[in-house]
Amino acid sequence: MMILNNSMTLVSFFMVFSGLWSFVSYRKHLLNTLLSLEFIMLGIFFFMNNCISEIGSEVYFVLFFLTLAACEGALGLSLLVSIVRSHGNDYFNSFSTLGC
Repeated sequence: MMILNNSMTLVSFFMVFSGLWSFVSYRKHLLNTLLSLEFIMLGIFFFMNNCISEIGSEVYFVLFFLTLAACEGALGLSLLVSIVRSHGNDYFNSFSTLGC
């Protein structure tokens, strides 16, 4: 069982670091950055779920974290729709705080 927990921990760290790499390297579109942030949150969720199940504690904190991640995703999606409606695209270089 310990080997499975270690492999799940490694998979979750790989998910977090690949999401960070995607967030840093592909910053052309807003949708790409939002998807990479959600991938980072999913990796953190897997890591927290693995740690809490290893300890044997309750999973209420993990469910609270998952609820906040879903709210963050909905807020990001509504922001994306608003920006696409106002600017016509989701390129970062077309956003300007002075023009709004």
